Amino acid sequence: MKEKLEALKQKALSDLETVKDAAALEQLRVAYLGKKSELASILKGMASLSPEERPVIGQLGNSVRSAIEQAFEKAKANVSKLETEKKINSEKLDVTLPSKLISMGSLHPLTKIQSQMEDIFLGMGFTIAEGPEVETDYYNFTALNTPEFHPARDVQDTFYITDKVLLRSQTSTVQVHVMEQNEPPIRIISPGRVYRSDAVDATHSPMFHQCEGLVVDKGITMADLKGTLETFAKAMFGGKTELRFRPHHFPFTEPSCEVDVSCFVCGGCGCSVCKGEGWIEILGAGMVHPNVLRMSGIDPEVYSGFAFGMGIERIVMTKYGISDMRLLYENDVRFLRQF
Repeated sequence: MKEKLEALKQKALSDLETVKDAAALEQLRVAYLGKKSELASILKGMASLSPEERPVIGQLGNSVRSAIEQAFEKAKANVSKLETEKKINSEKLDVTLPSKLISMGSLHPLTKIQSQMEDIFLGMGFTIAEGPEVETDYYNFTALNTPEFHPARDVQDTFYITDKVLLRSQTSTVQVHVMEQNEPPIRIISPGRVYRSDAVDATHSPMFHQCEGLVVDKGITMADLKGTLETFAKAMFGGKTELRFRPHHFPFTEPSCEVDVSCFVCGGCGCSVCKGEGWIEILGAGMVHPNVLRMSGIDPEVYSGFAFGMGIERIVMTKYGISDMRLLYENDVRFLRQF
């Protein structure tokens, strides 16, 4: 049995020294160290040995197994090195080849225009205020001088979570929060998403974006409102842009107006963008109603203010001549690449 173990050891060491690949190495591992290997078979025959021979053969068997295992680990490291060298030699990289074309993204037109609007108003000394999109009935309507059963609520019908909790239909709600929490002077804009139960078509969506502004201080007049909006319009649409103010009614402002800009495409002569009128409606505005100031804890006998609100989608469509609002939400890369 000693001779068999020594012969097995020499043969195993010889085979492991010359092995060149992982598959052959695995076959040798099974042949010499596996449960059904020749070494295992020899050691099973120890049961027939005398008590004096068993310790000697057992010690020799362990020595042979240890030698084979060490040789196996050495062969494993050598095979790994050979395969790495083979892989390096076969996978040469030509650094002179042109790289793959990487498509670069860009800002969505809504994001781009909102950023421009924010920059314009920040340059005029405004700050940006944010508020929750899930609001209470009080902040969305009542605090804006639109009490329960007021007919103006129908125009801004929105999505209700409960009878008193809803998705805001305008970012004017942020103005109320700011007036409640801050003393005048106040000068803020509040861009963000709003929701109304409108059917989807070329000019309407149940979710869209607004940017509303608020200024409250002593001695604020309609002239301040006009000057602010003219500065914004010229910065957004060009230095030759003119404004037209038309009387209107909003519950939260008095007096109120709708504001048009002269068509920046035709200069007011009439074209497809302005539908032949020479003017494009962009926003609503007015002096903050005394009731709104009063409900927010501001004395209308001391302070006055103006507010305005515009749909960012409308500005985008006007700026880029887009005829269908749905294009802004469809994520068609062919459309978005134009901006």
